[in-house]
Amino acid sequence: MTIIYLIRHADNEFINQGKLAGWLPGIHLTAHGISQAEALAQSLTKVKFTAVYASPLERTMETAEPIARSQGLEIIPRTGLGETQYGRWQGLSFKVLRRRKLWSIVQHTPTLARFPEGESFTEAQARVVAEIESLRAKHKQPKAVFACVSHADTIKLAIAHYIGLPLDLYNRLTVEPASVSILAIGKGHTRLIRLNDTQASHFPAGQ
Repeated sequence: MTIIYLIRHADNEFINQGKLAGWLPGIHLTAHGISQAEALAQSLTKVKFTAVYASPLERTMETAEPIARSQGLEIIPRTGLGETQYGRWQGLSFKVLRRRKLWSIVQHTPTLARFPEGESFTEAQARVVAEIESLRAKHKQPKAVFACVSHADTIKLAIAHYIGLPLDLYNRLTVEPASVSILAIGKGHTRLIRLNDTQASHFPAGQ
């Protein structure tokens, strides 16, 4: 049985601005996001992680840093955990994107959507699942537990795959900043233990 903590990065400046960050560099946690990450790390001190993996983008690495520090581990960047490749959509505001014809397809039939000069949802899902399976293969010991700090869409796509939710319904899942979702994966079966748990981020670290 492998226990995987899927952690979304904490609050950042693009969330506050209502923009799609994608793979743009230089997007950091806000002061509130830093507090969320510290509180999250505090809430997870009783969990003994074998490893802490993260998308290589700044906002995910900054969220992973206090978690790894509290566990006495180094963060291992993994490109496969990175954000969906939004292509020409990245950096644009949701106000602008909602007026695009593709928006309705993204929301209601994502299996038919491909971002201009970017990925399709099918490709993004295959990428993140392949990454998780690669990490599972590295941690074959009984009851292995590791953390993956990633992004909302990639976490939702991974969960949808493992619980058998059709890709066109993945937007029914919610994964908020600094939330924890937990998958338990064994031979021939998977359980979703926790989804979008944000309780830890509501309190200052140490409380």
